[in-house]
Amino acid sequence: MTKLETEMLKGTLEGIILASLAGRPAYGYEITVRLREQGFSDIAEGTVYALLLRMEKRGLVDVQKVPSEKGPPRKVHSLNDEGREYLEEFWRTWSFLTERLEQLREGGR
Repeated sequence: MTKLETEMLKGTLEGIILASLAGRPAYGYEITVRLREQGFSDIAEGTVYALLLRMEKRGLVDVQKVPSEKGPPRKVHSLNDEGREYLEEFWRTWSFLTERLEQLREGGR
C-alpha cells in the first residue's frame, strides 16, 4: 500500500469498520479478516482493535463478551442506534466528497 493510500485509509477506516458491523456483529480479528477479504490487505489487527475501543468509548457500538473455545472470552461488537446514525452520516459525507472529487477530476464541471 502506498503512503497516500495509507493516509487516505486512516481517515475512513472508522466508517469502514462500522459498515462491516452493519452486516452482522463480529469480534476484532473477524473484522480484520473481513476487511482483508475486501481488499484492505494491509490493515493491522492492532489498528482495528484500537478503533473498536475508541468506538466503544464513543457509544457507537455495543459489546458483548462471548465465551471462546480458545482462551478468554471474545468481545463481540455490534452496531447500535448511535453507530447507525454515525454510519449514515459517514455515507452522506462520502457521497458528497466523491461527487466533488469527480467534478474536479473532470475539470471542475
